[in-house]
Amino acid sequence: MTPEQQRLIESAAEEGAKRALEKVGLSDPDAGDDVKELRNLLDSWRGAKRTIGQTVVRIITTAALMALAVGIYAKFGGDN
Repeated sequence: MTPEQQRLIESAAEEGAKRALEKVGLSDPDAGDDVKELRNLLDSWRGAKRTIGQTVVRIITTAALMALAVGIYAKFGGDN
């Protein structure tokens, strides 16, 4: 590949990247901060999903154990 071809390819790639960023609204000087904020938002969302999932599992486990305890009490500890 000649240096001229390499320069043309690099120029075309840079122009294509600029156009792509313009299309998604990330061509202004604050674009870097916008991307950081979006990443923080995604991290927070993932953390919230994880916490919700753990909470649901704990609620289901607690309900199952309570039902088991009520059943055992009814069978062995209830009015005889």
